[in-house]
Amino acid sequence: MEKLQNIRIAVDAIVFGYKNSQLYVLLIQQKFGTSDSYWALPGGLVKNDESLKDAVQRELREETNVSVDYFEQLFTFGDDIFRDPRNRVVSVAYFALVNPSKLEIKADSDAENVQWFKISEVPTMAFDHNSILKKALERIKAKLTYEPIGFDLLPKEFLFSELENLYCTILDKEIERRNFRKKILSFGIVEETENYSPIKTGRPAKLFRFNKQKYNDLAKEGFHFEIKFA
Repeated sequence: MEKLQNIRIAVDAIVFGYKNSQLYVLLIQQKFGTSDSYWALPGGLVKNDESLKDAVQRELREETNVSVDYFEQLFTFGDDIFRDPRNRVVSVAYFALVNPSKLEIKADSDAENVQWFKISEVPTMAFDHNSILKKALERIKAKLTYEPIGFDLLPKEFLFSELENLYCTILDKEIERRNFRKKILSFGIVEETENYSPIKTGRPAKLFRFNKQKYNDLAKEGFHFEIKFA
């Protein structure tokens, strides 16, 4: 007689933030039993009575004090049956883009610490979490060229140079700024406001904002956001 499955389902959250022209990811520090503390993505096992999305939102909230309205499913990790030495665990990973300035992080639940890490300074993490993060980075780099996801990382009103720097940072390449500005403004979804940057350096710089409602309306009509880079 074949044995019943003994596989656990977990969720992991890759939460990206952007500040000071740097891309960050939110990590927690955990400790189980007598093992040393280690850094990891927020996450944990799914309860019997909850959906995957409810589980990832709960784990993130419990471990970091962060609530995210929208997650996108990234990938399912489980081909390596020894990815978690404690049990056979299949993890469904989700990613989100947030503005860190709006969030107050605080370690709770089974997390000893929580911290934003620059992508370039992410430590070796538990399990296969570095591989999960790598796949999430690949996904947002691709999506940045065909969906306006970058605006989720910026303040409601921003300098156009901040949008340019965001693309340069995440894609890890220089862009032709004049053509980029012309292309973005031609879509009609980024609007110049009457407000100026509070930073006084040289000539006052106007602030811009993303009109999400207009983008959604255009998308329903078949509009396709696309930014190509050489």
